[in-house]
Amino acid sequence: MTSGGGVRAGNGGSMRPRGFLGAGQCLSRAMSRCVLEPRPPGKRWMVAGLGNPGLPGTRHSVGMAVLGQLARRLGVAESWTRDRHCAADLALAPLGDAQLVLLRPRRLMNANGRSVARAAELFGLTAEEVYLVHDELDKPLGRLALKLGGSARGHNGVRSCISCLNSNAMPRLRVGIGRPTHPEAVQAHVLGCFSPAEQELLPLLLDRATDLILDHIRERSQGPSLGP
Repeated sequence: MTSGGGVRAGNGGSMRPRGFLGAGQCLSRAMSRCVLEPRPPGKRWMVAGLGNPGLPGTRHSVGMAVLGQLARRLGVAESWTRDRHCAADLALAPLGDAQLVLLRPRRLMNANGRSVARAAELFGLTAEEVYLVHDELDKPLGRLALKLGGSARGHNGVRSCISCLNSNAMPRLRVGIGRPTHPEAVQAHVLGCFSPAEQELLPLLLDRATDLILDHIRERSQGPSLGP
């Protein structure tokens, strides 16, 4: 895996990165206090739900749906704050001794990486500390997989994040949406809403996705020796 050359490393070392001050300036007062609050090194992570703003019910925005469930689980569903510097909605949540930065980009999928990279810079995070949650055509609905870095595999949102972070090391939670039989139907399938039958499966899927990502972050938060 390559490491995030384009993002300022923020965990470890004696100096706190200037990104902490920038984050405090661009967020609301309440959120700024959380950003500037002292924390143990290596105990902050970002989880970004990729998707298209204004289209929350589509298969392509299922990553944003997972972020909504994650925020509800962590008790911060009413704490989303729109940040114009990152062009994203942000919420902060504690997870044991760790702190999670939840992010939903407000740019189109192809430009999601600009929001993710800007927030990572402001919060002093490396690419390895940024989780991406996104849809996956090559897995059936209900299947989940945690991919540890690698190529974008044709996903434009992931490609944007790799380009803007200058790294492919981000852990990724891939949420299966299934691939239609006919190749010409792929775009309509991805941009379409879940069918009524699929919507019945969504609550369990979102719960399982939330469990998977929280368990992985808890494990990594136990010590700096754990890899992504």
